[in-house]
Amino acid sequence: MPNTASAKKRVRQTESRTLRNKTRRSAMRTVVRKVREAVAAGDKATAQGLLPEAYKQIDKAAKRNILHANKAANKKAKLTKLVNSI
Repeated sequence: MPNTASAKKRVRQTESRTLRNKTRRSAMRTVVRKVREAVAAGDKATAQGLLPEAYKQIDKAAKRNILHANKAANKKAKLTKLVNSI
């Protein structure tokens, strides 16, 4: 447990940031999952329609340091390859 006031504040800040990051990560994963499901269903039009939204969410996550920039680039490349494979 934190003893100093600044340490207590840090705990509060960390909790709020963790919650914020969790929602952003969840939103990103949801869109990526929808793209994968569309590909699995063989629906290329839907997958291509969702791809820009997935890019947007992945880029936002990378910008806010939820994802590493290289991991974001790899995710986008894999999704593109997956959609193009239909």
